[in-house]
Amino acid sequence: MTTPSNAMTAEKAAPVARTSVDWLFVVAVLAIAGALVRAIYYTPFEALQGPAQKIFYLHLPAALAAFFAFFIVALSSIGYLWLKDPRLDRAAESSAEVGVVFTTVVLTTGPIWAKPIWGTYWTWDMRLTLTLFLWFIYVGYLVLRGAIDDRSMRARYSAVLGILGALLIPFIHLSVYLFRTMHPKPIVIKPSAPSLPPEMLTTLLISFVAFMLFYLALVRQRYRLANERDLLEQEEGR
Repeated sequence: MTTPSNAMTAEKAAPVARTSVDWLFVVAVLAIAGALVRAIYYTPFEALQGPAQKIFYLHLPAALAAFFAFFIVALSSIGYLWLKDPRLDRAAESSAEVGVVFTTVVLTTGPIWAKPIWGTYWTWDMRLTLTLFLWFIYVGYLVLRGAIDDRSMRARYSAVLGILGALLIPFIHLSVYLFRTMHPKPIVIKPSAPSLPPEMLTTLLISFVAFMLFYLALVRQRYRLANERDLLEQEEGR
């Protein structure tokens, strides 16, 4: 016999309707491809860094998408602790996993860009170190979710870690002001106007929109997977 609480949980984990083709994913992939083509072939070289600077149009949008993903994790986690709605827990889990993927892109493209500019793939620059620490926090978040069987306890502990991890993001952005680092100060996200020429700024904005579409497409797919997993667990009586 199904209890009211189980019925409510089952209702909140109802299957999400899907189509044979995920058009949001297709549009997102095409948008990223278009942004990269524009960056490579139709955006001028930076005067000092030359072709290596083109990685900027992949590196920065991936970083911004990752930070947004972890902000959603924190926001969903706060909502879960308040409302105890399992949908918010699934949203936090899904966004965290996508955020880890984007942070991996950041930590991969950064050293590739750094080698021709700084002469080394890695240095313990404060921004690099804090970004790596952020990556470890959310990888730990995902490991924690896999290590706890009790659904309620898993959601609570993960929510606390998801909120605490997001507190690191402002320090990553401000690290170039607070410490002596090899990273230059922000040229886009700053109080004054962006310091990029219009052609470069347009390419950056296009790339950012493409990455945000990609984020939404991946989170939607990951949420569906979490939803179906919870349904399976309920059917198995777990």
